[in-house]
Amino acid sequence: MPADAATATPPAASFEPVAAARAVIATARTASLATLAADGAPFASLVSFATLPDLSPVLWLSDLAQHSRNLAADSRASLLLVAPGGEDGDPLAGARVTLSGRIAPTDDAAAARRFEALHGTRGRPAFADFRAYRMEFASAHLVAGFGRIVTLGPELLVDLSGAERLIAGEAMVVEHMNDDHADAIGLYATVLLGLPEADWRMSGCDPEGVDLVSGLGRARLPFPSRASTVAEAGTHLKQWAKTARGRLAEVQN
Repeated sequence: MPADAATATPPAASFEPVAAARAVIATARTASLATLAADGAPFASLVSFATLPDLSPVLWLSDLAQHSRNLAADSRASLLLVAPGGEDGDPLAGARVTLSGRIAPTDDAAAARRFEALHGTRGRPAFADFRAYRMEFASAHLVAGFGRIVTLGPELLVDLSGAERLIAGEAMVVEHMNDDHADAIGLYATVLLGLPEADWRMSGCDPEGVDLVSGLGRARLPFPSRASTVAEAGTHLKQWAKTARGRLAEVQN
């Protein structure tokens, strides 16, 4: 089963636009970035991206790049995100989302940290001309198949209200899980999500679930209920590990 199956677009009978759009964002690792050149002409480029806990896209761009110079003059931009899975078939058959808004540099430490968690140190060069950018999108245009075309607004973002303690402790949660519980993360992916064995690690944690990543791709595991604190997230993580080990024992016996 491919890694993107963990967050695949829901079937037509249960189509939920917000969930479908979030699934695309949770599985894509690159995007087409459209900016405006000095003469007003559109300029498209390929970029890597990650997300903040509220799902706002973050980029790691060089000031020397044409798209960065365009953004410095006019921050209006669009990002086209395409869900994995169409590489061997019809490339237009998969779900895709176009985010439109403004992109500007950010000093939020979580932007660089989350970008590196997803793309590694090679994907986040530490050169002086590189820095983090954050997109504040005004709309999201989802194309998820025939008859499933919807334009969304701020409701696509994850609500972080009341979860300040979890967000403040997110880096600690991710680091602790990757350093001390890599085996549990592997079970989340292979047993709970049914994904192939790989070097799965945690790249993010927010009130609604955790993000996993490996050389095979990205995956999303939603919490059974909203977590507002590190302790509440920890309870879910422990229960997941217990459930996964129980299922694994049943299969082995």
